[in-house]
Amino acid sequence: MSRVTPRAARLAAWIAVPAALVASGVVVSTASYSAFSATTVNPTSNWSAGTVALTDDDNNTALFTATGLKPGSTGTNCITVTSTGTLPSTVKLYGTNPATTNALATNINLTVEQGTGGGFGSCTGFTPASTSGTLYSGTVGGFGSASTNFASGVGTWAPTGSGSESRVFRFTYTVSSTAPNTVQGGTAALGFTWEAQNS
Repeated sequence: MSRVTPRAARLAAWIAVPAALVASGVVVSTASYSAFSATTVNPTSNWSAGTVALTDDDNNTALFTATGLKPGSTGTNCITVTSTGTLPSTVKLYGTNPATTNALATNINLTVEQGTGGGFGSCTGFTPASTSGTLYSGTVGGFGSASTNFASGVGTWAPTGSGSESRVFRFTYTVSSTAPNTVQGGTAALGFTWEAQNS
C-alpha cells in the first residue's frame, strides 16, 4: 500500500486551487456574455383636461333690489357673462332659491333677452340677438318654478372654447297692472344662475 506523505498532500492541494479558479472563471465569463438586448423608446406621454369657465360683471351685486313696488312699477338691468373655457360648451340660465309672500312673484312679469352691448348697471347699447333674442317671457314665479337646473334652463349660447366669448343678458320686470290688493306688503326673491356644460 502506497503512503501519501504530508508534503505530497500539500502539493496536491496547491495544484487543485488554481484548477478550481480556472473552472470558476469559465462559468463567470460565460454568464457575463450570455444575452444580447435591444430597446426602442416612445417619448413620455402627457394628458391635460380642458375647462369650462364662466364669469360675470355683477361684482357680487343682485340685478335688482326694488322696494315700494306698486302696479306698473318697472325696472331693467343688464349683465355680461363671459366664457373663458377651452372646451366647446352650452350655456343655460335658470333660477335658484325662489321665494315669495302674498303671491308677489306671480304678479311680476319678467322678460329675459340675450344679445350684445351694455353691461351690469346699464343697458345702453344693448341689441337683442337677431334670432332667439328673447329667452323668457312670463312671471318671476313662473321662471323660478319652470327653470330650476341646466336641463330645464333657457338659452341658446354655445361658446366654441377657442377664446374669451361674452353675451349680455337684459332683464326687465314689471309689476302687473292687475295685481290684487292681497299683494300689498308681499315679497319676491329669485337668484339667477348661468351654467356651462361641455358639448
